[in-house]
Formats: sequence, C-alpha cells, structure tokens
Amino acid sequence: MVSEAERATGRGEAGPVGGDVRSDLHAAVELTKSGGVQLEIQSKVGAMYGDSIRQSAESVLAAVGVKNARVEITDQGGLPFTIAARIEAAAKRAGAKGKGDARPERTVPPRQGPTARDRLRRSRLYLPGNQPKLMINAGIHHPDGVILDLEDSVHPDEKDAARLMVRNALRCVDFMGAERMVRINQLPLGFEDLKAVVPEGPDLILIPKVESAEQVVEVDERIRGVRARDGDGHAIWLMPILESALGIENAFAIASAAETVVALTLGLEDYTADLGVRKTQEGDESLFARLRTVNAARAAGVQAIDSVYGDVGNVRGLEEWARRSRALGFEGMGCIHPRQIEPIHRAFAPSPEEIEKALQIEAAFQEAQAKGLGVVRLGTKMIDPPVVLRAQRLVKNARRMGLITDSTS
Repeated sequence: MVSEAERATGRGEAGPVGGDVRSDLHAAVELTKSGGVQLEIQSKVGAMYGDSIRQSAESVLAAVGVKNARVEITDQGGLPFTIAARIEAAAKRAGAKGKGDARPERTVPPRQGPTARDRLRRSRLYLPGNQPKLMINAGIHHPDGVILDLEDSVHPDEKDAARLMVRNALRCVDFMGAERMVRINQLPLGFEDLKAVVPEGPDLILIPKVESAEQVVEVDERIRGVRARDGDGHAIWLMPILESALGIENAFAIASAAETVVALTLGLEDYTADLGVRKTQEGDESLFARLRTVNAARAAGVQAIDSVYGDVGNVRGLEEWARRSRALGFEGMGCIHPRQIEPIHRAFAPSPEEIEKALQIEAAFQEAQAKGLGVVRLGTKMIDPPVVLRAQRLVKNARRMGLITDSTS
C-alpha cells in the first residue's frame, strides 16, 4: 500500500507505445514525496543494456532535480540519446524543475566551423523531430542536408519532447557529412527552439512562414546572442521559407536581411492555401512565386531552393518537377522520403553535353587570359563574360557532384 508520503505529486509520460515501436521507448515519471527513485525497466535488450539504461535514467533524473519518483521505462531499442530525451521530457512534464545538464555525452565531434556558404544543397531530407528511428540511419542515403523538423511534422502536444530529441540528436547522431539543418517553429515559439538547439551547433536554421526581413534579423540576433555566450563565433546559416503571398512580395528584403542567409526557399502547400487555390502537378498556380523566389535569391546573392514534391510514389512526376525547377534557376529542393534523393540529384545534375560545353568555354577563357586577351572566343563565336561565369559555376558544381574527374577535364 502506498503511504501518504509516497503519493504522487505529478506524473508525466513521453514516447510512443504499441507493438510497432522501434528504436524508441516510453517513459513514465511519477513524482513522489519520498521513497527515492524507484525504476522499473522493461527492455527487449535488457540483458545486454539494462544497466546502461538504468544509469542513463538515474543521470537524467538527477540533472532535472528528481529525488523521489516511480519511473517506468518500456524500451524498444532506444539509443542513449533517445533514452535521455524521453526520460527528461517525462520528468519535466511531471513537474521536475531542476536546471542541471541532462544532455547525453557527445558522441559526434563538434563542428570546427561553418559549412561552405555555397555548398551543394540539391536535396534536404525532412526528418520529424520526434521520431529518432528516422534519424539514426538518415546519413546512409547521402542527402546534401538533413532537416530535423520541429514544425509541421510534430504534433503541438509533442513540441517540448521533440525539442529535446533534436538537441540530443545533434550531439549524438552521425549524419555522414550531410549538412545538419533544423526547422524551428513559427515565431515566437521558434525562439524556444533556438535556445535548445543553437548550443549544439547546427549548420543551418530554417525559419518557417517568413513574411518580413525583421523576422530574419531577430532570429539572427538571437542565434548570435546564444553563440556569444557559448564562446563560439562560427556562423549558423539561415534559410527563410516563404509560405504566403506577403512573404513572396517581400522576397528580396527577406533574402538580403542578414549576412547569414545563404538560401531562400518556399513552402507551396501553405502558399497555395493562402491564395485559395489547389496545388497541381503542373504548378501553374505557383509559377509566379517560384520565379519571384529565384529572382530575389539571385539578386541577394544566395541560393534558390524549391519546395518539396509531395507524391512520394510518383518518381516520374518528381523528376519532371525537379528538371523544371532546375530550368527555372533553383539549385535544389526538399525531400520527404529517402527514395526521392537520387531522382532529385539526377535532375539537378548537368548533362554530359552541358559539362563538355562548359569545359570548352572554361578552357577558352583560360587561354585568352594566358594571352592577355580581353575577348574570349570559342571557334568562331565570341563568349560574353556572363556566359563564362555560368560555365565556371557549372564546372565547379559538376566537380563537387563527382561528375568531372581529372581524366574528364
């Protein structure tokens, strides 16, 4: 029988339940007035990792100030970063107020500097911030970037738990060279996300539903403030997302609002909803917005990145959309499933004919430079400077894609 002193003073739960759970766990924390911490652990890997799970739980509970509680953990293969996030979320939901550091030990090296400002961003794979099972092996699909999403893919009731999970993932998951992006929530809730994730050094923050330059400036200032307190001066890049008619109208001001903006993208589901029109395969209803985004991005000197393609099963439709995107001037687009990555990479790659022509232009330019000539000729044609610049950019990107080797050039 539970004594009055041991009765619960608060209860919190976090994590999924059910037979189809994998690489995750459910934690229930019931605060009591006395009795110490009583742990009950059920795990399919308990024979091997039961002690480790117990130690992780005790460490997290101590950090958040829990001295007396009944704790139930049902584990389905959760990794340490997941275990720590679920227990911390459950404890805080129960009312734990401790200010200690409940983060797991870092298992991936902290970044040594920002990613390249103009790096390849052909594909960015969205990963729901509350589903660690999708994060663990995301890097093996070789997206250019992964987006740990705290916004639309996370239920409003799970924002707090997702914030802790993304924070821990940035410390512990090896994304195998992919640029590590976080999409925060719409402001002002997104400011809470920044407090949690910025200290872990993501490479890029996506800002949703941006409609003014002031929103970008405020996010940039918040990030700089956190980084200054941490003693890290490395930039964290920004990618504003335009998702309304007003955002599209203010595209250039948004793209040029801060020096940390490296790309501009748009969300067509919200944009077409704002217009009151249906999103179609042809995309006529969003052509103006897409062209405006490309033009604003180019004018501001940043990359233009297209929206996602929602029909995962329609590979041909995806490739057609991506080819049209490249023709409009976009340099990449979003992915909602790993199977979309390769088709997108193919669509945004220059053709062999384009590469050969660009190499010829580059060679002609180098020859003219060596001879001190101000005019570049290719056969009987004169090549204008903008054409040379475009060829040089294409060659640079083709090299980064692995499409040009020393033998090729």
